[in-house]
Amino acid sequence: MSTILVTGGTGTLGVPVVARLRDAGHDVRVLSRHAAEHPVDLMDGRGLDAAMAGTEVIVHCASDTRGAGRNDEAATRHLIDAARRAGTVTNIVYISIVGVDVVPLGYYRAKLRVERLLEGSGPGVTVLRTTQFHNLVAQLVDTAAKPPLLPVLVPGGVRVQPIAVEEVADRLAQLAVPTPSGRVTDMGGPEIHTLADLARTYLAATGRHRRVLPVPLAGKTYAAFKRGGHLSPSHAVGRETFAQFAAGRGR
Repeated sequence: MSTILVTGGTGTLGVPVVARLRDAGHDVRVLSRHAAEHPVDLMDGRGLDAAMAGTEVIVHCASDTRGAGRNDEAATRHLIDAARRAGTVTNIVYISIVGVDVVPLGYYRAKLRVERLLEGSGPGVTVLRTTQFHNLVAQLVDTAAKPPLLPVLVPGGVRVQPIAVEEVADRLAQLAVPTPSGRVTDMGGPEIHTLADLARTYLAATGRHRRVLPVPLAGKTYAAFKRGGHLSPSHAVGRETFAQFAAGRGR
């Protein structure tokens, strides 16, 4: 069994990743500023050397989602530097997003820069790109549905291929081995639907009878999403559909 360090181990994806790795018998170190055992601040690197000692594999799930990834490169540099100093890390497993190289969204560009940073880091690297999580679609719809009595506005003509976060966690746990795999095959959800249709599905499942209004937008990012740069129809390996996820939320 390996000693595995997980960044972002208390987040939406990190929690199920940690659970799967521990169930497999690995020694898992969860990084967090407030962790009792491994208090680490990725922004300045404090605590990293102690947490990294003896680590063979890193699963890098931490990301500055609220800040559109603006701090991700700095955090990753600290992680790489600590891994080099430790001298025991042979594989850094990174979760990325399908389309980071074709959709000019700020957050996607940040993820692509981190990919490239890791590829030239020294330790071996494994990169998994997936489509959007079911949870993200639900969050977008919940946010759009906050104003009462008004139509729920969503970008028109945008299709989404959501995937269950638990299935992504399964795959990351499989990849968290000492031997790196490089860029592995993308992972997409089982179905592709317009965001408007997914919004209607989610609202109905959660007992909200609201009108959904697709709205055309402008700009290169919107055009890239309309072209489907964030989709992976040839790798629709996910099993849980968004309708099944939404039904679970409704219950």
